[in-house]
Amino acid sequence: MDRFLGKRLDGRYEIREILGIGGMAVVYKAYDNVEDRIVAIKILKQEFATSEEFLRRFKNESRAISLLSHPNIVKIFDVSFGDLIQYIVMEHIEGITLKEYIEREGSLSWKQAVHFSVQILRGLQHAHDRGIVHRDVKPQNIMVLFDGTIKVTDFGIARFSRSEQTTITDKAIGSVHYISPEQARGDVTDEKTDIYSVGVMLYEMLTGQLPFQADNAVSVAIMQLQREPKMPTELNGSIPIGVEQITLRAMQKDTAHRYKSSSEMLCDLEKFKKDPAVTFDYAYYVDDSPTKFVEPTVVEEPQEVEKKSKSLPILAGIATTFVVVIVAAVVFVANGFLSHTGDEIACPTLIGQNYETVYNNKELNDQFEIIYKWDYNSEYDYGHIYQQSKAPGKKLKAGATIVVYVSMDDAKKTIPDVKGDTEVNAKRILETQGFKVVVKEQSDEIIAAGLAVGTSPSVGKGAPEGSTVTLYVSTGPATVFLPMPNLVGLKLDDAKKLITKSGLVIGEIVYEDNTNGKKIPKDTVITQDPTYEKGKQVGKASKVNLVVSTGEQAYFSDVTVNITKGVTQISLWIDGQVYQESSDISENSGQYTFKKVTSRSKEVTAILKVKTANTTDYVEYQHIKIDLTTGNVTVTKTLTVS
Repeated sequence: MDRFLGKRLDGRYEIREILGIGGMAVVYKAYDNVEDRIVAIKILKQEFATSEEFLRRFKNESRAISLLSHPNIVKIFDVSFGDLIQYIVMEHIEGITLKEYIEREGSLSWKQAVHFSVQILRGLQHAHDRGIVHRDVKPQNIMVLFDGTIKVTDFGIARFSRSEQTTITDKAIGSVHYISPEQARGDVTDEKTDIYSVGVMLYEMLTGQLPFQADNAVSVAIMQLQREPKMPTELNGSIPIGVEQITLRAMQKDTAHRYKSSSEMLCDLEKFKKDPAVTFDYAYYVDDSPTKFVEPTVVEEPQEVEKKSKSLPILAGIATTFVVVIVAAVVFVANGFLSHTGDEIACPTLIGQNYETVYNNKELNDQFEIIYKWDYNSEYDYGHIYQQSKAPGKKLKAGATIVVYVSMDDAKKTIPDVKGDTEVNAKRILETQGFKVVVKEQSDEIIAAGLAVGTSPSVGKGAPEGSTVTLYVSTGPATVFLPMPNLVGLKLDDAKKLITKSGLVIGEIVYEDNTNGKKIPKDTVITQDPTYEKGKQVGKASKVNLVVSTGEQAYFSDVTVNITKGVTQISLWIDGQVYQESSDISENSGQYTFKKVTSRSKEVTAILKVKTANTTDYVEYQHIKIDLTTGNVTVTKTLTVS
C-alpha cells in the first residue's frame, strides 16, 4: 500500500490515487479542500529526498513552471520543499499522452499533426520568451486532453537560457530518440534544441515511425549525429509537400539551417494551414559542395575503415561529455555542500529588482532557492519583483526558499466588477475602461441567464489598456438531462404527477375527440410532446405538452361538391360559422373538395357559399347534407347565382 494514499498533505491536499510513476517522482490525483478542486501532485520519491542533484532538479521544475502561464503548459498551483517531503501541486489533466495517442492511432492525419504541433510550439514559444528551454520535449511529456487541447509537461531538466548560471550537472541528454545533435554531443543548448524535438515528433505523427531506431541508446545518438532520416513521403505518400518541408527544416542537424525560433516555425505552419498546397524554398541535407551522385559499387575495406574512423571522434565526444558531467557534478555537490553550511543569512531586499538581475546573481542563487511567480500588478513595471515571501532582513538558513512575485505587465487599468450586470452594460463598462471585450457564455447555477458571471483577468487584477478581456455571460443553470417518461395511456392526473416527479414541467394541455372508431376514455393521454422513446433524455425542467381525450367520438371525411361555371371561391358553413374556405379557383373543373371535414355527428347539415366574377361577397349557392361515414353529399336546395 502506498504510504501517501488516503493521507492529507499540509492539512489541505487529500491524496486519492496514483496517476503515474516516473524515474524520480510519483504523481497523485488529489483533492484541494481549500480551493475545492482536483489537482495533480508530484511527490519526490523518498530515496531521492536527500540527494542534492534530484532535489535541485525537482526545484528546477517548479521554478521553471512557476514562471509560465499559458493554455498549452501545465499550470503550477503550489510547491513545498520540507525536510520530510517535497512536492509540486499542478493542474489535473484528464487525457492521455501524445505517445499513447500515436500508438493507438498509428500515423495521424496531417491536420491532426499540425493541430497538435501548433499548440506545442505556442507553449514552447511562451517558455522561450521567458528564457526557459525545455530540453526534454517528447510525446511522453505532451498531454492530449479529450477536446484536443495540448498541454506541455515535465520541465524537470529545463534550463534558463538567459542566465549565465547554467549548471553542468543538469541532465544534458533527454530522451535519445528526440534529442538534437547538439544535445547528443553535449554542446550548449538553446531553443533550437526544442524545435528539433518538435520536428521529430511531427515526423512520428505523420509517418507513425521514429526517424532513427536502433538496439541501444548510443546507436540512436550516433544516428542523430550522422544519419539523415527517410523522407516522410516515402513512408506515407499522402503527406503534403509543405508539411514535409516544415518537418525536415525543424530537424536540420546544423542549427544555422534550422528554424531560429518557435514563432518562425509557427508562421510556416499557419501558412500551410491556410493553403495546404503551399511549398517552401528550403534545401535539405546539402553540403557546401554540390551533391555528387555515384553508381552503386562494391564497398572495399578501406572505405569501411574510413567509415568507422568517422564514428570514433563522435563516440569519444559523447564519452568525454559524460566524464565532464560526472566531474562537474562532484565539484557542484562539493560547492553546494560548502555554500549550505555556516551561519544564518539575512534575507535580501528583492522587491523592486528586475527578475533577470536576480536570476543572474550567482552569489544570491548559491545562498537561496528562489521561486518566481508572475501576476499583473499596476504599481510595478514588467519584470520587476513586487512581493517576496520572506521579509527583508529576516535571518534564514542557507538554501531556504524565497517565493517572489513578478509583475507581468505595466498594468494601468484595473478590471472593474461587472458581476450581475446585463451583458450590454458590462461590456460598455469594460470598453469605457479601454479594454477590448470578447463575450463567452457559460452556465451558472445562481446568476440568471443574460447577466455577467465574471471576467478574465478577474476583478481587481490589472491589465494594459487596449488588451482583451473575456466577459463571461450566464446561460443559466447547466442543462441536466433526465429520462423522458412514457405518458400515453395514463389518466391526466397521473400523467401530471409523473411529469413533476421526473423533474419536468407541465406544458400545454389540449383536448381532442376520438376518431376512426377509437374508444379512448375521457381524460386519457393520447399523445405527448416530447415523445417517448426508450433511452430518450430531455433537459431538466423541459415543458411536456399533452393531447388528452374528451371521451367523445368524432367522424371525419373528405367532402367533394359540384360547382357551376364561373365560381371563383367557395366556402363551407356549419352551424352558422365558416368551416373551410377555398383559395382562388383558377380552373373550373366542376368540383371542389373540402379536406377532412369533422363532426361529432355522423350526418351534418351545411351551406355552400360562393363568389363569382360578378359578386364581391359570398352568396348562398346550395344547402347540403353530408354523411361523414361515407363522404356522400345530398343537395337539399340550390340557389341561382349570377
